[in-house]
Amino acid sequence: MKPYLKHERGNNGRSNGGRGAGAIPNAAPHKVQPVASWRRVLVLCLLCVGATGVFARAFQLQVVENDFLTREGSKRHVRTVTLEGGRGSIRDRRGEPLALSAPVDSIWTVPKALLASTGHVEAIARMLNLKPRDLTQFLKERENKQFVYLQRQMNPDEAKRLLAIKAPGVFAQREYRRYYPAGEVAAQLVGFTNLDGRGQEGMEVAQNKLLTGQSGSRRVIRDAKGRIVEDTEDAKPAQPGQDLELTIDLRLQYLAYRELKNSVSKFNAKGGLIVVADVKSGEILAMASQPGYNPNNPDERKVGGALRNRAIVDSFEPGSTVKPLLIAQALDIGAVKPDDHYDVGPGWWKVGALTVRDTHSHGDMDLMSILTKSSNVGAAKIGLQIGPEAVWNGYQKFGFGDPIHSGFPGEASPVLRNFREWGTIATATASYGYGLSLSSMHLVRAYCGLANDGLMPQLRLVKSGEPVAPQRTVSAETARQVRRLMQGVVSKEGTASRAAIPGYRIAGKTGTVHKVSDTGGYASKRYQSAFIGMVPAEHPRLVGLVLIDEPGEGGYFGGLVAAPAFSTVMQGALRLLQIPPDEPMPVIPATQPAGSIARLGTGGGTAEVLR
Repeated sequence: MKPYLKHERGNNGRSNGGRGAGAIPNAAPHKVQPVASWRRVLVLCLLCVGATGVFARAFQLQVVENDFLTREGSKRHVRTVTLEGGRGSIRDRRGEPLALSAPVDSIWTVPKALLASTGHVEAIARMLNLKPRDLTQFLKERENKQFVYLQRQMNPDEAKRLLAIKAPGVFAQREYRRYYPAGEVAAQLVGFTNLDGRGQEGMEVAQNKLLTGQSGSRRVIRDAKGRIVEDTEDAKPAQPGQDLELTIDLRLQYLAYRELKNSVSKFNAKGGLIVVADVKSGEILAMASQPGYNPNNPDERKVGGALRNRAIVDSFEPGSTVKPLLIAQALDIGAVKPDDHYDVGPGWWKVGALTVRDTHSHGDMDLMSILTKSSNVGAAKIGLQIGPEAVWNGYQKFGFGDPIHSGFPGEASPVLRNFREWGTIATATASYGYGLSLSSMHLVRAYCGLANDGLMPQLRLVKSGEPVAPQRTVSAETARQVRRLMQGVVSKEGTASRAAIPGYRIAGKTGTVHKVSDTGGYASKRYQSAFIGMVPAEHPRLVGLVLIDEPGEGGYFGGLVAAPAFSTVMQGALRLLQIPPDEPMPVIPATQPAGSIARLGTGGGTAEVLR
């Protein structure tokens, strides 16, 4: 047997080619095949394509889509925090606050972050007086959002306790809440804002642009849980809104509000209003409406009738309150004289198909008697004497055809048809205040014209701005003559003896108007009762109007329902403004018993004062 040779073959079982033990003689040597050149080219091409793709993608990301990617990254880590601009305050003419903004905190969350911690969801729910399952459902419905309010305008102390829980994704945002220190006293005039600080009613919406501040912002970097970890230098400071100064005096406003509310309650009326104005400047010193509401209570803001500022947005037929203006026009054009007399007959007078009626038979009457007794027949005879064009022109001069331009939202427009559309009946009814409509502000403005010696000022609710030049209505002498005639209304014989104020002469006029029926015509038992007057009568400083809507108990005549409220409010205003009396106070005998009633003279009339 041939012995086993350990090294008979080389590595891999191949012949060693005679170079070692066991080599096979004459074996051909192994030749290595070279790599084909096309393979190298293919590999290089593939590498070039790959490198080109990488560079192209890098260019796209770094150059083409850089802004987009930066924004997307910022959405996840960079936030823009809004800095709320404080809303300007509203104050009265003496600086007393009527509307202020106080800092509060609104709690917001990133739903996904909060949902990740069930225990914190339950704790937050308890703090917000919610059921945990309700809060969980609320968050799940908004899970993909990055900002969701949990509660708006929370008390800062309560917000601090809530944040102390350190729930993930829960934060506070500083906002401002509107407060109204005067409450119901000035509610319809001042108005209110919504949760976002935008005016909704009253001067809050009328002057919203002025009051609204400009929001600022700052950019911050947040971590994955939404916490601020760094402030950037990109910040814009907030700008607060401007303050608004109204013409009203809160002291007079409170007097007007209190007395109006008492009167509406006493006579079980549907509502009412009071307006007090400065004769020279036309500034409104008080403006109250009933029914009212508390603007600090959101639930009361939903009562539609209580929101209306009746003095501006409501219109009515002025009734007998226009008679002094009619007589002023007749005197000014020379159609009548102060000592003219009119036979008003048995208390009624036929004008075509219309029967003009008085409450009593007065027979022969002069101009003062026509105003003192408020004779419709006498007014109709004067109106027909001077003619429709003159009556219409007189009302136009006193501003019955023009807007007030108060700037207040919803201001009522007057309705005064052209005299060419009037017939005999329309002329007669217009002479005692029917067939035309206007707002309380129109009537106050017209009486300011009489009180200011024929120069009618532009009424104002805001102190800022240049006053508008007054408009000439009648001559100064005519205005003085009419004021003297009007003093009889507040005398013992007049329809408004209850409007008297001890120590002051009052010139005024009552008005008792049938309201329009829902079915057409005039309602027989629905009235608006008014009194408007000026004080002191010789040199007036103030004009005041009281209107009670649909008194239900205790009478309905303006002299009975509205005049007492006028007396109370204006007496307080005269005292607060330190306007001196224009009539000597009578000397009270020392022997007069305590608790008796003294009768004090007031321009030919009397006023009862409980002593």
